Formats: sequence, C-alpha cells, structure tokens
Amino acid sequence: MESTDSKKILMVLFLGVFIGSLDLGIVGPALPAIQSYFGVNERMGSWLFTIYILFLMIGTPLMAKLSDTYGRKTLYIVDVLLFAIGSLVTIFALSFEMILLGRAIQGFGAGGIFPVANAVIGDNFPPEKQGNAMGITSSVWGLSGVLGPVFGGLLLKYGWQWLFVINIPLSIFIIIASLYVLPKSKKINEVYFDWKGLSVLGVLVTCLAYGINQINTTNVLASLSSMEVLPFLFVALVLLPVLWKVENSAKDPLIQIDLFKSREVKLLGTFFIGTGLTQAATVFIPAFAVVALSLTTSNASLMVMPMAIAMAVGAPIVGKLLDSVGSKIIMIGGTSVLVVGLFIMGLFPESFYLFITAGVLIGVGMATVIGSPPRYIMIVESPPKHRASGQALININSSAGQLIGGALIGAIIGSQAGKMGGYQSAFMIMGCVAIVMTVLSLGLKSRAEQLETMKKHFENHYE
Repeated sequence: MESTDSKKILMVLFLGVFIGSLDLGIVGPALPAIQSYFGVNERMGSWLFTIYILFLMIGTPLMAKLSDTYGRKTLYIVDVLLFAIGSLVTIFALSFEMILLGRAIQGFGAGGIFPVANAVIGDNFPPEKQGNAMGITSSVWGLSGVLGPVFGGLLLKYGWQWLFVINIPLSIFIIIASLYVLPKSKKINEVYFDWKGLSVLGVLVTCLAYGINQINTTNVLASLSSMEVLPFLFVALVLLPVLWKVENSAKDPLIQIDLFKSREVKLLGTFFIGTGLTQAATVFIPAFAVVALSLTTSNASLMVMPMAIAMAVGAPIVGKLLDSVGSKIIMIGGTSVLVVGLFIMGLFPESFYLFITAGVLIGVGMATVIGSPPRYIMIVESPPKHRASGQALININSSAGQLIGGALIGAIIGSQAGKMGGYQSAFMIMGCVAIVMTVLSLGLKSRAEQLETMKKHFENHYE
C-alpha cells in the first residue's frame, strides 16, 4: 500500500473515531441547559451520558463481529450513518425521552467505529506500522473524549442543539470519503456471535446502572431497600454468575473467560472498572466549575483544558518510559497522581488556581490509566490467539465503569440537588476509587516478570 493511500485511510478513520469519542463528554457543559429545557432534574440529566455509554458498550462487540461478515468498509459507513441519525433525532427532540433515544442511537453507532477502525488498520497495514497507527487511534479516542466538554462549551452559546448539529456535516464527509478511500475487505462466511452473552451483559449493566442511579446518597440504607433500587440491583447480582456460565460454554465468547486464569488479568479487569468510574467524573468538571467558581457554562467548559493538555503531553512521555522502567512503576505513579488531583478538586473547588492544578494532575493520571501501560500489560498476559479478546475485555470493563460512574455521580449530585457539596462528595469518592487502583497496581508484575511471561507465550505459540 502506498504511503499516500495509507494517510488517506488513517484520516478517514481518525475523523470517525474523533466524532464518536467527542460525544462522550460533549454533553457535560450542556447538562444544566438541557435539564432546564426539558424540565428534568440532575439525576435524570446524567442519563444523557449514561445511555450513550450503555449502547456504545453493546454496539462495540456486535459491530466488530458483523464487520467480519459484511466487510469493514460497509460496517464503518453504517456505524457513522447510525451516529448521524442519532444526532438528528437528538437535535429535533421534542421530549427528554426522545433525546435519550437519539443518544442511544448515537452510542450504538459510535460503539462500532473504534473497533472497526482498528480492524481496518489490522487488515491493510504491515505489522511494523500497525502499532503506531493503533496507538494514534487510541490517543485520538481518549483525547477527543476529554476535549468534548471544551467544544461543548464553545458551541453552547448558540444553543445546546448545536452540540449535535456539528456531527452532521462531519458524518456526511466521513461517509463520502469512506466510499472512495477505504479498501474492500474479505467477508468471512462462518462467524459465530455470542448473542446470549451480549443479551445477558446488556440487561446486567442496564439494571446495575439504573439501580445505582436511583440511590439517594442522603439516606442510603432506606433507598437500597426501595422498589426503585433493590429489584434492579438484585437482578444484576443474579445475572453475574449467569453471564460467567454463558461465556464459559460459548463457542466464541464475548468475554474470554480463560484470560481470568491470570492473576494479572484479574487485577487489571478490576482496575479498568475503576478507570471507567474516574473517567466518568471528568464529564462533570464543567458543571462543577459553574457551581464552585460561578463561571458561565461557556467559560466553565474551558476548565477541562488543563486536563486535556496534561493528557496530550503526558501520553507520549508515559509511552516512552514504558520500555525503560516497566508498567508497574508507571501505574503506581500515575494512579497516585490521580488520587491527589481528585482530592484537591473535591476539597478545594472554590480556589481557581487549585482547580486548575487539580485538572493538570488528573490529566497526568488519566494519561497513565487510559493510555498504553494497561493495554501493554494485557498484551503481555494474553496468548497470541486471545490478544484481540484481551483488548476487548479492557474496553468492556472500562465501559462498564463509565456506565456505573455516570449513574453513581448523577445519583450523588442529584441527591444534593446539584449543590456544590454533591460535586465535592462525588470527586472525593472517585479519589477513594483511585486509591484502590493504586493498591491494585502494587500487585502487578515487575518488568523482569513481564519479559518472562512474554517468553513463555512466544515459546508455547511456536511449539
């Protein structure tokens, strides 16, 4: 493949990944405006974020598998088209239920954009160039998600609908460019998809997210026994062993259970739920700035910039340090910095300079926990035939954490009627989550142990 063709393909893929990730956080600054427009409270408003993550989580494995059957190019175009349709539904929403429907369609389409983009790279780029291309794609996904609130704040002055209007011309351009630029891929006739696993996982996380969202943090014990919480948490708990059994017996499981034989994967699986929880908190930073610093919604969205810049600068530095010092030391250091940043934001939100300092520290921490170190660990621990499943497991756990995090933070803030104390409590709870992540990092393998594991996988693969 010529260099010019490669650049064109990457441009089309990066644009798709950019808009899909951008809409993860773009609603952050608009939450107060949309809640006021439709007359809903903070608890209901948090579902604008939660439902996007829920359907993104469902769409990711489904679209990835369908791309094996119908081709990468076709599914990539379908995913972007679904995203555009969801944006249109959101723009012309006449009720809060209708805007949630639009966000669900958006998330479902966006769920396929990232894995299909990586599959296109894997199919069409030589091995020595795949890592760099996928690394840039991952950076675009993470960074645009953080920049979402910034773009949201800038567009909000024209009306909250403009947050989604911008998606339409971009989607049209991507679809047209995809028709001419993306190569056709081979179709695989015999593809097995774990429909049972996907169904059980979807019901489980939906019940869990809804149950958590309905908890009243000012009276936790009473709300836990209420009919709005208890039945949904009970169903989620019952479905957990059901999901394990279904995945154990599936021919091509959604979640590769064999990977959990590794202690490292167990630690990392739990770690990435925490990553998703803390990542969800960043969506609420602009709304927090409005309450704590008395900023306008447009100016408050700019308070995400210190975090975004720290992530952009920190990610490549973390990547370069990975080979020299190993992932364990980087993970311990990154999560420790994240702890400090979250607690500063929770304890001293009324200080403008400390708010910015906290944003920088959170950005450095996020560059570690959603960057290359944990994905490198999963590659080390996954046998060659299960490496794709290992990366999918990371995405599923992170999405589950984001889903639960959005619901939990919405419940905490909503229980205190959107006042500053609610935001403070939410960020300090996320700080405690980051402490648990630091403790988990202490149990990871050293650099020498990782090299030994890689050597064993290599020898077993070529025996």
